[in-house]
Amino acid sequence: MKRQPLLFCQLTYCVLLMLGGSLMSSLSLAQSSVRTAVMGKVHDPAGKPLEFATLMLVKASDSTLVKGTIGDAEGGYTFDNVKPGTYQVTAQVVGFQKTLSRPFTVAADQPQTDVPALVLNNATKTLGEVTVTGQKPFIEQLPDKTVVNVENSIVSAGGTALEVLEKAPGVVVDNQNDRISFKGREGVLVMIDGKPTYLSAQEVVNLLRNTPSNSVQTIELITNPSSKYDAAGNAGIINIRLKRGSRAVGGGTAGSATFGAGYGRYPKASAGATLNHKAGNWNLFGNYNYDYRQRYSSVDALRRFGAGDSLTTVNNLGTQISTERVHTFKAGADYALSRNTTVGVMINGLLTDRASGIDNTNLIYNAQHKLQQTVTMTNTSTRPMQRLSANANLKHTFDTLGRELTIDLDYGQVHVNGQDNMRTRYVNAQNEEIRPPLLQLNQTPSAILIQAVKADYVHPMRGGLKLETGGKISYVTSDNDVRFGTVTESGYVPDPQRTNHFLYKETIGAGYLSGSQSWAKWSVQAGVRLEYTRSVGNSVTLQKVVDRSYLNAFPSAFLTYKASPDHQWTSSYSRRIDRPSYQDLNPFIYVMDPYTFAQGNPFLRPQYTNAFQVGYTYKNETNVSLGYNHTTDVITGVNEQQGQVLKSTTVNLAVLNNIVLSLSTPLKLTAWWTVRQTADIFLNAYDAEYLGERLDYRRVSANFTMNHRFTLAKGFTAELSGWYNTASIYGQGRFGGMGQVNVGLQKTMLAKAATLRLNVSDILDITRNRGTIQYAGTNLTFTNRWETRVARLTFTYNFGNRNLKVARQRQSSVEDEQSRVR
Repeated sequence: MKRQPLLFCQLTYCVLLMLGGSLMSSLSLAQSSVRTAVMGKVHDPAGKPLEFATLMLVKASDSTLVKGTIGDAEGGYTFDNVKPGTYQVTAQVVGFQKTLSRPFTVAADQPQTDVPALVLNNATKTLGEVTVTGQKPFIEQLPDKTVVNVENSIVSAGGTALEVLEKAPGVVVDNQNDRISFKGREGVLVMIDGKPTYLSAQEVVNLLRNTPSNSVQTIELITNPSSKYDAAGNAGIINIRLKRGSRAVGGGTAGSATFGAGYGRYPKASAGATLNHKAGNWNLFGNYNYDYRQRYSSVDALRRFGAGDSLTTVNNLGTQISTERVHTFKAGADYALSRNTTVGVMINGLLTDRASGIDNTNLIYNAQHKLQQTVTMTNTSTRPMQRLSANANLKHTFDTLGRELTIDLDYGQVHVNGQDNMRTRYVNAQNEEIRPPLLQLNQTPSAILIQAVKADYVHPMRGGLKLETGGKISYVTSDNDVRFGTVTESGYVPDPQRTNHFLYKETIGAGYLSGSQSWAKWSVQAGVRLEYTRSVGNSVTLQKVVDRSYLNAFPSAFLTYKASPDHQWTSSYSRRIDRPSYQDLNPFIYVMDPYTFAQGNPFLRPQYTNAFQVGYTYKNETNVSLGYNHTTDVITGVNEQQGQVLKSTTVNLAVLNNIVLSLSTPLKLTAWWTVRQTADIFLNAYDAEYLGERLDYRRVSANFTMNHRFTLAKGFTAELSGWYNTASIYGQGRFGGMGQVNVGLQKTMLAKAATLRLNVSDILDITRNRGTIQYAGTNLTFTNRWETRVARLTFTYNFGNRNLKVARQRQSSVEDEQSRVR
């Protein structure tokens, strides 16, 4: 028990030692090269530095863009590896006029060129009452990812992060089974601020369901990550960026306050505040959000088993009404030790108090479809959750050439303390008691501890070559103590068949090396990531230990051809892994109702995916891509009929092949009406065997999203969005199509310091999840409904320094493990 932290420290030391060796090699290699750097400063007419200016290096002859960069906190900027020639520099800062430098010449034998200071005049002195504003679209297509700008969305205000994710292109949320798929594939890695949640798929859904959309800034969808990212996530990465606060230009304090209320079948309310303060070398930031929700969901399931005169039909009618009180918070500080070095600390957390009333009624019919018995289970369920993480980070720039080292230290805890109080009543067709009521108690405390350290180094070289290397060590422990028993007149009686204490420990050591090279029209990036995994699953109750260790290599390669400023072609390959969630490895039994239970599988293996993709981008807006993904040992949820009881578990199926065609394009129909539309058309094909039968399911499915934005008069804007998922397959299941339409209206007021938003989600009230499973003796059909049509009113007020820039976002070393806790 005491050797694991020591092992963690030893591995950390070894990774940093190896990283240091690679850094020294890179540094010695760099000493022999000479580069030309263009440097300068930006300040206002009073000589005060203007921080974080947007700068462009252009050719003096035709203003062709050569390079772009962002200035630092002291107003300085650097363009490295500049070829000989004559150039100009443009500088732009919100609230100031765009300024162009005089032409200057870069000589071949000149290691550094200094540009005279650029002086930017205040825009208000020359523009009078004219205010130039810009707003990012709800969905933004970038060359390497798709970005959903949540804070700019009218229809997303006052909702949850999960509801916003449902609107994202290519993303499908299965609310019945609490799963998220991306472009037709399961196994997506969900991160928050660049850090994995260390939760299972089910708990990730619950986390996002309890995260207010008001606390979310953007959602990044990364289809094919490079070797710098953790190798987890065979379907790609969904990175949710929480609001951090804004950086006040020139110092001072800035912030915002938000209040909201909503009503669907039950009431909702929210409030939050964001604050940022900058003074000298310090930048302090933080936010807090409170969310209150009552929600409703239901399921209507029909299950048949047996044959002939023994044919039995069970009709399950279930409803759940839950009340949730959610607190989310984030706080941190950055301090500039020097112009080249910044250190920071950050904490964030989520506290959820959730109580649910669950009513499951099972109507049992015989072969003649006559009601024989009614079994009703009522469950008073509580599931409080606390998630807390802390990060310390350092970023150092060695010189003006872009050599950069970042180090992250992370510590995290997740605690879930679930309890189910179940009362089951048995009556016959005449509503007469046929046996005494059954009282059962299920306690599922779970604790997860995460420790991680990560270091990354970037080393630009002559001729556009850039090398990157880094390492990471993570150590995770999970403690699940399931206690199930029956309450009788004589007291509590434990059930040894359904009680289990499960301990899980996992250490992952990783290192990567990648390089990139750019030419006039071509650029290439290639790398490899090595990950060593050691895991020990210990079922204390069953005295069963599963000890595994494995070493994997994960190569990646990217090739880009920019035919012209408007036309760009890309191709990529990567190999990725998905490890089983901690809870899926736990062999405990969880009772859902008298006829359904779930059980973990300690013998689950990781799944591996080889992903290929080619794409075309037009004007950095329209994107078309074609991808092929081959996954082996597919981790899949399945169902197995055992007499009258249905067992749900997770297994490895042999192969899943996925082909996906994606299209994303904006349209500007008029000066006041813009449209962003996306389509993902994919083929999923399973080739496996389970329970002695061939599983050869294949189907072409599609996901469509559309967002209309209208700029109206007198400060009004409107939004109309919708999505539709066609019929699809997952493992044994076949699912019907479903969709949603949302509308919103926004009004700016109080000299644009305040915003009022009104929106209605699922205005047609048509979102339903329908499915069937007919495989190896399992015959099940179901329809799941939940509270989707909700009207919300949200008010936001911004105060303090209005000249704002987004504070730097940190990606910590925990970029994989949190997505695997239940």
